[in-house]
Amino acid sequence: MATKSRKKPATEKSTSKLWGWAGQSLVKAHLQDDRKDGQKAAHVHVQLSKKAAPALRTVEREDGVEIFINPLATAESEGDARLKSNTFVRVRDAVGASLGTLEKMEIGFAEYEFELDADNLEAALLGLEIALYRFKRVLKGENGKIGLALSNRGKAISDSALVNASVRGQAVNLARHMVNLPPNFLNPVTYAKAVQTLLGGGKSVKVEVWDEERLEKEGMGLHLGVGAASITPPRLVHIKYRPSGSGKKAPLAFVGKGITFDSGGLDIKPSSGMRLMKKDMGGSAAVLGVAYWAVQTQAKQPMDFYLALAENAIGGKGFRPSDILTARNGQSVEIHNTDAEGRLVLADAMDVAVKASEKPRYLVDVATLTGAIKVALGSSLAGLFSNDAKLAQSINSAGQQVGDMSWIMPLFQKYRTQLNSPFADQVNAADGFGGAITAALFLEKFAGDVPWAHLDIYAWKDSGDGAWMEQGGSGQAVLGLVNWIENLK
Repeated sequence: MATKSRKKPATEKSTSKLWGWAGQSLVKAHLQDDRKDGQKAAHVHVQLSKKAAPALRTVEREDGVEIFINPLATAESEGDARLKSNTFVRVRDAVGASLGTLEKMEIGFAEYEFELDADNLEAALLGLEIALYRFKRVLKGENGKIGLALSNRGKAISDSALVNASVRGQAVNLARHMVNLPPNFLNPVTYAKAVQTLLGGGKSVKVEVWDEERLEKEGMGLHLGVGAASITPPRLVHIKYRPSGSGKKAPLAFVGKGITFDSGGLDIKPSSGMRLMKKDMGGSAAVLGVAYWAVQTQAKQPMDFYLALAENAIGGKGFRPSDILTARNGQSVEIHNTDAEGRLVLADAMDVAVKASEKPRYLVDVATLTGAIKVALGSSLAGLFSNDAKLAQSINSAGQQVGDMSWIMPLFQKYRTQLNSPFADQVNAADGFGGAITAALFLEKFAGDVPWAHLDIYAWKDSGDGAWMEQGGSGQAVLGLVNWIENLK
């Protein structure tokens, strides 16, 4: 049980501006009417052509440079068609990457002239929004040095087109920024307060935070067990979004794993495995990004977002291998491995979601859950598990359309016996192969009878590529889930 004697972390007061990220469109911050005197300028022409042409051609001018971009000139990946980059993704990444080229050339002003249809214009603007994010700049409140002027087919771009694309990019960059924040800034308490600052107060949205006393009252023994050793107590954040006109439509429910730092607990990670564990809240960051998009765009679907926040630390109050914890739904869980903590906080939060007064239409959890999925699929593909084949296919297809790729994995029921325990209803982890599958099978028991999908993500880019200019948080799952929501009938 968490006690009241814990001292508040010094960083708790640092939440008023989300540590620099204020939610404004970076693209809008860069838009200028005119080029400043003495600025080195670039004219960037973006058009789609299947004719033989270089993907990027640069022509030096006296006062700057002229750049011609043809995203269709890039070679298609070989192999399964489901994994190939489509035109939307090529345009987004080519236009985003062009900003990096301009920065290296010390360009101060860039006029982008697009020759694109509406969908690909959105991709181009999305690429610009994503590419303008830099962690150090945001933390310092800087906007960068490149001014922008944008037009499409010789006409000004409408505000609606700009907002639609830029808000998506903001949602991705918000998720990236939260993952990039160090654990001495971001912990369960400061995270919860930051969400209240960002989203609280709107007519269509309500943010509720459950502290350790409420978690105990709710019987969330798994969540409390994971957070017991940390000086910063665990939190559950519920973002309830109900747009006007949604009526009695069943909400969508999203649950995000929010382990703000994962030491592994008593089953401690090696230093190489612990180094990036500030990103172990990447699932919750993705869910927060989707919530931000929904509120900003007043999306039509009613939704509930749950962020299961805890720090998996080491200490005398920490949970141990062979401990038996009781979940909110009454199941007893023997702890086989304290480093299999994410599924524990997710399980209790999922029970809250499926037993809410408004039963969800679908339940989707997002988590940096297993190293096993990275071994199987690498860092760019999320593992997608589901108890509903149509739901899995719709999420997979939506992600593919916007380059947020996943691969449907099997919930192979034969492996469930690996979670058997002679002392409890189940153990929280199993040794041996198939670790991503057994983790998903553990979570399935907490989905009840609700159609459920589980995204096992990496949430990180080991190096910059495409519109992502730097190593760090990737915002994985945000674009795919936004596209899925928009296409729901």
